[in-house]
Amino acid sequence: MRASPHRPRTARGLLGALLLALATVAALLAAAPTARADTLVCEQYGSTTIQGRYVVQNNRWGTSATQCVTATDTGFRVTRADGAVPTDGAPKSYPSVFNGCHYTTCSPGTNLPARISGIASAPSSISYGYVGDAVYNASYDIWLDPTPKTDGVNRTEIMIWFNKVGPIQPIGSPVGTATVGGRTWQVWTGSNGSNDVISFVAPSAVPSWSFDVMDFVQETVSRGMAQNTWYLTSVQAGFEPWQNGAGLAVNSFSSAVNLGDPGTGEPGPATACKVTYTTNVWTGGFTADVTVANTGPVPVDPWTLSFTLPAGQRITQAWNAAVTGTSGAVTATGLPHNARIAAGAAQTFGFQGTYGGTFAPPSGFSLNGAPCT
Repeated sequence: MRASPHRPRTARGLLGALLLALATVAALLAAAPTARADTLVCEQYGSTTIQGRYVVQNNRWGTSATQCVTATDTGFRVTRADGAVPTDGAPKSYPSVFNGCHYTTCSPGTNLPARISGIASAPSSISYGYVGDAVYNASYDIWLDPTPKTDGVNRTEIMIWFNKVGPIQPIGSPVGTATVGGRTWQVWTGSNGSNDVISFVAPSAVPSWSFDVMDFVQETVSRGMAQNTWYLTSVQAGFEPWQNGAGLAVNSFSSAVNLGDPGTGEPGPATACKVTYTTNVWTGGFTADVTVANTGPVPVDPWTLSFTLPAGQRITQAWNAAVTGTSGAVTATGLPHNARIAAGAAQTFGFQGTYGGTFAPPSGFSLNGAPCT
């Protein structure tokens, strides 16, 4: 039997098929997620933001040799790690990703600094990528201070060593073991000359984990190295390399800080606030009077107002509050005579400063971690 010949398609049929194919491709492209281009950071203290809420930092402080990190959608990888330092001293850097405030850089939308007694939980998760041809640790850095600092060195540093490769050890000396977060850790304590350090060292490599940062904070408090009236300022995860380090990666990272009653894990009475910002501006200078109103149901004691100054503005003096930071991320904390804001009441402080370009008000006012109107 001879097969029937195929009928040729008409021009209308070909056009319809083409339009259908194009529509299908467009639908697939629309459904596909938009990937963020990787960002290379090689500056000594260079940083970039990922996921709109975390900061990736190169943080090369212990060597002049070149180091570069590449920030990804979910974390970062060390793409260049030249040089080496002695293994019986400090590491050469701490490439890392963080939630909170570190040397005046604060991650977008963070609740930190936050008072320890006002944190219900601080869940975090990490997935590490390790290499074998380097000397390093993979570690969290968790910073605590008696004040809500956004710059400089904090009083106490908590380190969680997920892995270590090579002849390195934590600061200080071993003081025993502890079970934290359902895992057993070797505990070291000491000082690096600038701050106290407590380190929790895993007996074997931990490639990934989800846990509550507050478990380690409360263990630190129980050992007398912090107090519940102190502040958690930053949660960081990365690596301390002594030799090499290219290829190390944080594949994914997450960190949240839930404010509330730590005794129950439930949110406490919400802090609510309103800020009135009144200025007197002249060419190159200004004064500002800031009124912080507590519109919530309970007193706020003590209070700390956080905000971000626009680029080009700098505070030169302040009154009626202890102000930390002179540009960028700033915090103002009540003094002994005005540390309490009763429900329905307000406190006022002020400062003088300079500016360049066009004057604008600060942004991101928050009272003890709660956004203000």
